[in-house]
Amino acid sequence: MRTHRTTTALAVAVTALSLGLTACGGDTGTGAKDAGSATGATASSSAPSATSAAPAASSSAGAGTTDTGTGTGTSGSTGGSATTADTAANTTTVATGTGGTRSTGGTGSTGAKQRACAAGDVRITAAKADEVPTEHIVLTATNTSASSCRLIGYPLIAFGEIQTAKDVPAVAKSKPAAPVVLVPGAPAYANVRIALGGAHEDNKVVTAFNVNLFAADGPAEGSVVVKAPAGGLAVNEAVAKTGYWTPELRSGVDEF
Repeated sequence: MRTHRTTTALAVAVTALSLGLTACGGDTGTGAKDAGSATGATASSSAPSATSAAPAASSSAGAGTTDTGTGTGTSGSTGGSATTADTAANTTTVATGTGGTRSTGGTGSTGAKQRACAAGDVRITAAKADEVPTEHIVLTATNTSASSCRLIGYPLIAFGEIQTAKDVPAVAKSKPAAPVVLVPGAPAYANVRIALGGAHEDNKVVTAFNVNLFAADGPAEGSVVVKAPAGGLAVNEAVAKTGYWTPELRSGVDEF
């Protein structure tokens, strides 16, 4: 009876020990597998993140390059518009004193603000046009001062006493598009019709006459006495007309 109990107790102890060992071995394997799975998941998760970051950086770099190109293009376009706007501005015609003229783009406002030529700034001469009989003369105004000045409008001509002489009207179509600025030594011209040709009872012989200039606010003070070409001029004040001052010599026939 005692021997049977001892054998039974021993069998129970062996069985319990076997179950305990089995349980421990199972937990250890499962734990290793779980740890391996966690490690693999972490590594796998980290790798795609790094890969995703690379294209994002590349995309950012591309965007930066695109922005730079756009900025440059915009700047260039703006510069072109400003240049076009400056080119579309008023132009001043400058007589150079060498028989030619030059136009200065974008300086029309400067030409308009240039001081007006006074009687003491210019020398005015008269020459007959190449025609017979004489119907036109050419007035040449040369800047004899030390600085540039602007000839405004047309010459105010008096073929006789200034107080009583008939005003000589201007021909509107001869007006230049831009202000006429004379640098020192430069000339400007005005064609003047003095008669219709041939003998006329209203013609009078003129050996000298007066020319006045315009100031910014009207006729300037003083006048220039101009000597007529040799032999004098047969002038008919009733038909006399004058052109505007221009930087180049024009044909009087085209203006009247």
